[in-house]
Amino acid sequence: MADIKEEFQKRFQRKPGHVFFSPGRVNLIGEHIDYNGGRVMPGAISLGTYLAVSKNTNKVFRFECLNFPETATLGLQSSYKKSGKEWFNYPLGVINYFLAEEYSVPGLDMLFYGDLPIGAGLSSSASIEVLMAYALDQLFQFNTSRLDIALLSKKVENEFIGVNCGIMDQFAVTFGERNRAILLNCDTLEYELLPFETGQYVLAIINTNKSRNLSDSKYNERFEECRAALKALQKELSARNLCDIDMESFQLHKHAINDPVLEKRAMHVVSENLRVNQAAKVLKQGNLIEFGKLMFESHQSLKDLYEVSGIELDTIVVFCKDYEDCIGARMTGAGFGGCAIALIKKDSIEDFTKKVIEYYKNKIGYDPTVFASEIGEGVGEIS
Repeated sequence: MADIKEEFQKRFQRKPGHVFFSPGRVNLIGEHIDYNGGRVMPGAISLGTYLAVSKNTNKVFRFECLNFPETATLGLQSSYKKSGKEWFNYPLGVINYFLAEEYSVPGLDMLFYGDLPIGAGLSSSASIEVLMAYALDQLFQFNTSRLDIALLSKKVENEFIGVNCGIMDQFAVTFGERNRAILLNCDTLEYELLPFETGQYVLAIINTNKSRNLSDSKYNERFEECRAALKALQKELSARNLCDIDMESFQLHKHAINDPVLEKRAMHVVSENLRVNQAAKVLKQGNLIEFGKLMFESHQSLKDLYEVSGIELDTIVVFCKDYEDCIGARMTGAGFGGCAIALIKKDSIEDFTKKVIEYYKNKIGYDPTVFASEIGEGVGEIS
């Protein structure tokens, strides 16, 4: 907090008017079903993105960041377009949205800082989008609801950035609450806050340190494969989304897909949606052991059926299965690198960290990064 204020003073020769924070997220279970109309179970984490900001009267948007050397100073226009792959496209896309809706945004001096590892699957993009939207709403009193902030941030990701993500990331970052998992229906946006009290366990996040960029990955390919599988099933079933189909109906009608790859993709979606419902039930019972088993099952499905894991993530989960004080582990996020999560006994976290780093380095050739995280609050202003 003090550092970002001091740095803002150096760069803009004045104090920031406000400092805002938006978290990253982990998805506890329910992967790649948000864009298939399913139920997911994310939670906000304690790492995230900070924004020190002040209005200016120069009709310019100045973007600076402590994490990247690239800066931008853009004069006020009626609209903007994405420029290459620079980090400031994410907040710029949000500003562009508000301008397109004819909100008055005269100019801002902005300094961003994030302690989320970029490309790790912890939703750094959603964090910065929601952060920018919330800051604009607070600075200019637009009276934008939290739901609208999540929705417009998703629209920016889809249309300005070009990634066909669902609503989960932006929703979790916006609506997160401490020690609560969000059971979110991605089709209706109905949600329920579930207790995520880990007791003698801690949530470990293990970063493979294999970076991936969603717009460069096979994420959009999986999106299209699911659409193709649904279209084939709709010849025999009345379903608006893949997650509207239960397992019995899927088994009876999967022949309609007539493509082994698309059948595997759909099988993951249907089974993962079922696992989320089972996970919600056991969390309400406080049964973390059963929750952990579902985590392992989820990873296996993502590895074998959806094929979005990889040797790095699989290496971590294999270690976790054999580690006595781990009760569950899986990849989290889109995959293709990024992070895994695991439930580890608190007393064993130091031992786990040391041993998983050693095991991973022997297999992969470089270290992963391990840290414990709490499930925390969503976007807000830091007083």
